Amino acid sequence: MNLTQFQQKIGDAGKPVVIDFWAPWCMPCKMTKPILEKLGREYADQVDFMPVNADGSREVLEHFQIIGIPTVLTFRDGRLTGRVIGAQSEAGYRAMFESLVEGKEVNVPVSPLDRMLRLGAGALLVMFGISTGNWLVLGIGGIIAFLGVYDRCPIWRAITGMIQARIKN
Repeated sequence: MNLTQFQQKIGDAGKPVVIDFWAPWCMPCKMTKPILEKLGREYADQVDFMPVNADGSREVLEHFQIIGIPTVLTFRDGRLTGRVIGAQSEAGYRAMFESLVEGKEVNVPVSPLDRMLRLGAGALLVMFGISTGNWLVLGIGGIIAFLGVYDRCPIWRAITGMIQARIKN
């Protein structure tokens, strides 16, 4: 599919659209494809679901700067509203579909296991950085720990909200 065909399909859709970029050789895609197809059937009245084989859509991949698959893009009124990179759980994809249907910002929540792994790994790196005096390791640990809580941080939301508002204007 070329970019013109892709944009025409998005533009002709009378409802929000979920695009799954996948490839037959991609193992994570093989895990997520059945989940996305199931949700596509479940939300068929409210959302158009369209799988796109990444191997045959190079121009579209370049336009949207997709460098890894699976990648799921969401569109509302022809505008890109969300991007989810990598394999997610059914609950994560369901939250994405729900957000799109409700007209909210499309986000996939961080699972409790991911949150704990990020916080734990970050804490270990921070402790190692402090004990060895290595500021680089300490900084990386802080960033990893922050990735475990950024979605709940009101300061982060305020900063990203201001940036997004300036980009739209």
